[in-house]
Amino acid sequence: MNYDLLRCPVCAQPLCLDRRTLRCPAQHAFDLAKEGYVNLTVGSKPADAMGDNKQAARFRRDFLNQGYYAPLRDALTAQYASRNGALLDLCCGEGYYTAALGELPGLTVYGFDLSREMVRLAAKRNAELTLFVANLAHLPVADGGFDWATLLFAPFQERTLCRVLRPGGRLTIAVPGRRHLFGLKQAVYDRAYENDEALPQTQTLRLRQRQKLSARITLASQADIQAVFQMTPYYYRSSPSDRAKLDGLETLDTEIEFVLAEYEKHR
Repeated sequence: MNYDLLRCPVCAQPLCLDRRTLRCPAQHAFDLAKEGYVNLTVGSKPADAMGDNKQAARFRRDFLNQGYYAPLRDALTAQYASRNGALLDLCCGEGYYTAALGELPGLTVYGFDLSREMVRLAAKRNAELTLFVANLAHLPVADGGFDWATLLFAPFQERTLCRVLRPGGRLTIAVPGRRHLFGLKQAVYDRAYENDEALPQTQTLRLRQRQKLSARITLASQADIQAVFQMTPYYYRSSPSDRAKLDGLETLDTEIEFVLAEYEKHR
């Protein structure tokens, strides 16, 4: 673990490790959890009340552990295999992709999420990662500290992304492809629709490359079908009667499709 690029969420000064506690020069202190991550949120709201809950985090972990999204993981690690420096995985979730990036020899990988349970599960995947609980809008890291950043299916906040990257730093984002989970949509909706594949509009980052990944998968159990459905926005936008259409299915064939785009911060 490397805490050099973390900053105090109260006063923005550097944090140093003192046994199992991170402290800043003003003596604001943040204890490491037993799994090795640190909670850098501040305020009166309990950490467990922010972000995805334990059930959602475990659904996602169990689904990703089945390897259904391995094509995206493999494309991401291939892209970064020969790179060196500090990488920040923004909104890292339960660490499926973060842990894979952390296995690459040239990278020092940091990751954060607003959900403490997500970060706890990520820490259990790879104990060498520097993981912390934080809010994307108030990110306690050094300005211009990162050579690389990844943002997978998470909100695009241009000001924050540009702040954390050094000049010339690169950002990789992933968005759903046009036919992503189309078979799932056909099972749920009377009239399935395609995604728009829209990439973020930005004035301060330059698009360098874009690639599409496509595959077909068979969801092998009712548990996997429900897990992936609950990982998507479709679950919350669907009526109870539409949700119920999946209850009797034991397997489901569907396309998966991702768009990977890499941006560079202007020098």
